[in-house]
Amino acid sequence: MSKDQPTHTPKDSHYANLRRAHRDQKRSNDPAAPEPLRLYGIHTVSAALMNPDRVLHRLLVTRNALARLDVKEADIHCPVEIVDPKAIDKLLDGDAVHQGVLLETEALAPLRLDALGDASLILVLDQVTDPHNVGAILRSATAFAADGMITTSRHSPQEGGVLAKAASGALEHVKQIEVRNLAETLEKLSKLGFRTIGLDSDGETSFEDALDADKVAIVLGAEGKGLRQKTRETCDALARLEMPGAIRSLNVSNAAAIALYATRRRLKP
Repeated sequence: MSKDQPTHTPKDSHYANLRRAHRDQKRSNDPAAPEPLRLYGIHTVSAALMNPDRVLHRLLVTRNALARLDVKEADIHCPVEIVDPKAIDKLLDGDAVHQGVLLETEALAPLRLDALGDASLILVLDQVTDPHNVGAILRSATAFAADGMITTSRHSPQEGGVLAKAASGALEHVKQIEVRNLAETLEKLSKLGFRTIGLDSDGETSFEDALDADKVAIVLGAEGKGLRQKTRETCDALARLEMPGAIRSLNVSNAAAIALYATRRRLKP
């Protein structure tokens, strides 16, 4: 990618200014209109720019960061504004590590269960609310080629900059299914041939021994609370990760990574 500022004709700039003016006027006329989703970080923004399902508004980027984006300038289909880092700082929380790039976009629309298609490996999150953990889980899900992740419409973090930054681009690669009733969804997954395995430090069997199916749904509970009772009762199996050390539980994102690794080794390619 060239390190020079993108070439925009006066006509391009004129229409970009008109689009921004229309957007700003619409927000001023409707105070309740939601602010656009702001994604930041080199990997996060690069992946979002390459996702054809994204609705893009504008890209704010420093000259140095533009050269680091893993996207050709011709593939950036939104207005680009070359700014200094302070301009991005003003739009984000002070602790955000934006690396000189911010993308204003729309959140991805959640999918329905039938979007899984012929999936064989999925994750199910039972009220995991920390966006850092969910982002890290998405990153592991992408690394181990999980086909999707199911969350509930309540008690789950909304797509946002913190979650997306923790996912480091993985947000664009894993199908995200949103459901209302998790227990009913687990029953549907069982009927679809998935073995639903809830991770539990007191599980009656080891996780590896529970992997006796060609389609697996790994069910993860929130830190502290773990799986809810109804979820525990609905899973086909409750399994533990074997840990011979003094600590018998892991951060949920670490547990997800280990379970994904073990599952991917067992499943047929």
